[in-house]
Amino acid sequence: MPTPRTRPDYTADERTQLLGWLDMHRSIIHWKCEGLSDEDAHRSVLPSSPLMTAAGLVAHMRWVEHCWFEVMLLDRPSDINPQFGDVEDADMQVGGIPLSRLLEEYDRQCAVSNEVLASLSLDDTGRNTEFKAGAASVRWVMLHMIEETARHAGHLDAIRELLDGEKGYY
Repeated sequence: MPTPRTRPDYTADERTQLLGWLDMHRSIIHWKCEGLSDEDAHRSVLPSSPLMTAAGLVAHMRWVEHCWFEVMLLDRPSDINPQFGDVEDADMQVGGIPLSRLLEEYDRQCAVSNEVLASLSLDDTGRNTEFKAGAASVRWVMLHMIEETARHAGHLDAIRELLDGEKGYY
C-alpha cells in the first residue's frame, strides 16, 4: 500500500524531507493508476511515444528504482534490469502484464530502495564502478529520484486525462 500523498513537514531533517518528497511522488504514481482498466493502462495516447503508457511508466519506474538504489549505490548485478540490455526502452515494453502486477512489483522495489536508503548515509557514494553515475552520493540519487518520479507522475497525469478525463494534482 502506497504512503499517503502528503508533503513532508516543513522543518523535518534533510533525510526525512528527501524521503518524504520521494514517497509522496511514488504515491502519486499509484493514484494516477487507480481505477484504470488493464486495456487503458496499456493504451498509447501519445503518437510519438507509443511505449509511454500508464503500464509502461509504472514498469519504467520500478526499473529506475532498481538501477539507482541497487545497481549504482550497492553495485548489485544489473543483468535482470531491462534498462541495461540492448533493446531501447525494453523496461516499458509490458504488453499483457496486468497493471496490478506492475504496481505490486513497483511497491516491492520501492521497499527495497527504502531498505538501501536506511543502510546508508546521505554522504555515502555509490559502489558501482562500471558507470560514471555509480559515484553519485546518496543525496544526489535521492534528489534525482524525486525529479524522475515527479516528472513521470506528470506524464501519468497527462496520460490519465487523455484516457478518461481524470485529473488532479495530489
